[in-house]
Amino acid sequence: VISPPPTVRDLGVTISSDLSWSTHITNIAEDARKISSWILSVFSDRSATTIMPLYKTLIRSRLEYCSPLWHPSKIEDIKHLEAVQRSITSKISEVKHLPYWERLRKLNLMSLQRRRERYIAIQMYKLYHELTPNDLQLEFYESNRRGPCCKIPPMSKICRPKVQRMYDESFRVMGAKIWNTIPE
Repeated sequence: VISPPPTVRDLGVTISSDLSWSTHITNIAEDARKISSWILSVFSDRSATTIMPLYKTLIRSRLEYCSPLWHPSKIEDIKHLEAVQRSITSKISEVKHLPYWERLRKLNLMSLQRRRERYIAIQMYKLYHELTPNDLQLEFYESNRRGPCCKIPPMSKICRPKVQRMYDESFRVMGAKIWNTIPE
């Protein structure tokens, strides 16, 4: 008897059997925390000129890899990821006394959630302009009032709530919603 594993890792993304991204998010946040600890133990200089390039290249890049695919919707997952950035920015000497959102403004950073939404919008732009294959068959149309829009694909009304939630959190639906909020 071959039993299916609870998670599968493919191209650096962990997919769980229940199609939840929580396992992947926990894994990448843990990995990012380890790298953060390593950076803080190796580099004694806590200035923004030292920490920020290390953060952007070694930590943030891991937290954002393939993020349009696994864009989290659960508040605890979003907070779990944001805690990594919150922690590393609190160690930077110039801004450590400031609240988190002030630190981000001073360091010219966006929240990780905002960046993931930005990546989804960029991917939708590529789909709209046919710079990447439209494998999801997303339908774009022109609105006189809002400019280019994406049709939000409907889901059957007779599906289980869990299936509906998973569908609503998919790239196909989230991408269309984010694309439609962008000004003309």
